[in-house]
Amino acid sequence: MVRFPNVYTITAFVALAGMMYGFDIASISGIIGTVQYQDYYGNPVGVLQGAITSATSAGSFVGSISATVLGDKVSRKVAIQWSTILWVIGAIVQSTSNGVAMLISGRLISGLCIGVTSSLVPIYLSEIAPRKIRGRLVSFQQLAVNSGVLIQYLIQYGCTFLNSEAVFRLPWAIQTLPAIILFISLFWFPYSPRWLAKEDRWEEVLHVLASLRTANNNINDPLVLAEYREIEDQIRIELEEGSSSFRTLFSRKLRKRVFLAIAIEIGLALSGISVLLYYGTYLLKGAGFKDVRIALLIQHIIAVLATVPSILWTDQFGRRPALLIGSITMTIWFTLIGGLLVRYGPPNPIPTQPDTYLGLNRAAVSRAILAFVYLAVASFNLTWGPVRFIYPPEVVPLKVRAKSVSLATAFSWAIDFALSFAVPPIFRAISWRLFFIYVSFNFATFIYIWIAVPETMLRTLEEMDEVFEHGEPVWKSLRPKPLTTKLDLLARDIEISMRTV
Repeated sequence: MVRFPNVYTITAFVALAGMMYGFDIASISGIIGTVQYQDYYGNPVGVLQGAITSATSAGSFVGSISATVLGDKVSRKVAIQWSTILWVIGAIVQSTSNGVAMLISGRLISGLCIGVTSSLVPIYLSEIAPRKIRGRLVSFQQLAVNSGVLIQYLIQYGCTFLNSEAVFRLPWAIQTLPAIILFISLFWFPYSPRWLAKEDRWEEVLHVLASLRTANNNINDPLVLAEYREIEDQIRIELEEGSSSFRTLFSRKLRKRVFLAIAIEIGLALSGISVLLYYGTYLLKGAGFKDVRIALLIQHIIAVLATVPSILWTDQFGRRPALLIGSITMTIWFTLIGGLLVRYGPPNPIPTQPDTYLGLNRAAVSRAILAFVYLAVASFNLTWGPVRFIYPPEVVPLKVRAKSVSLATAFSWAIDFALSFAVPPIFRAISWRLFFIYVSFNFATFIYIWIAVPETMLRTLEEMDEVFEHGEPVWKSLRPKPLTTKLDLLARDIEISMRTV
């Protein structure tokens, strides 16, 4: 019998997909302020820089849409593996680009990979994870994103001393490494047991569950048999209900849950974090910082450190409280940043300069803006950052999971594309008002979560029907309570029956 690596090892390697996304974020945020980049690509500002930045999001939108089919047809694992090839091609095109058009083309190709992986990696990890640590394992994706940003930024910082085109070419070329490692490692990892069940490969389902849940591949372990039976029952029910087509996504039973997954992704895209990630250089320079490299480095370190508590406690604290706290704290920090800019930040009247504001020339105000940026980054990564990967795959049943999550992720990438493209000119046109637009989005998201988002912590994926059909208002349970699930009861019954035989 094949012995697969344990779920933590699998998660550590599969999360490299998140590191690739982090590399892409830092490959723009850390480079756009360098003289070499600006000189080689003709000082791209405004719409042109927006087009370069948003190209990845455009590709990611297409990749997410394709994942609706690939995730079911060729499996989550194989689709992720194929996408890494696109990432390598995109990184090579970027690192050898001879102009803006070729750079945008490379970022579009890389975006195809990010779209597939951002849709299917959370699904894959959710479907192989034990329910009690599902949140922890999926949260590794956010840690990998932040780690990728930090590592790429450090690489770029070192390259700034080269004083040549290697300042941007070398970091873009290095992006190929995590994709190559992930492509090779996936040959040793199992298929998702839920996908195998959909394909009617039941013997493999049992062996994969036994390998991932027990230390000795014990297929007679009560918890393994209980999870196997629960998956079996869920598949039977879904077969009786019929089609898994796109029309099923919007059936009376599922449309609320599908919309919920989409709403979480939209809330993420409208949280404002993309402004701080992609265009933090512009904001901090406008706030009066001459050299923002150290300030951005500290920001990336904070992002990594803030993700760690969420990984440790997300399966004890819950998804719903994290989303609520994240929305209200982001509302507060963006209000304070916008308030300081409107009071102390004169707009830059020179259209050829990327900085939106003139230097504030007030050290205390500059430090306050920097502090609120750091607090916003920490708040996001403690709350929304990990949960946005955890929640969408949990709330929908197996037969439409790939379609639903991919569609929800596509919405997020579509909005991210629009914002990445439009933020540079909009920021210059409406200045501080941009932050209050994000304040409105975050507050509206807080209200929606309060009235519509139930807690899913500690439930198995097959128990979500009960979560959404019990009829109790979701706001009555702000904090999730420990519970004994159907899986526990079924495992106990199996264990008792085995003793009596």
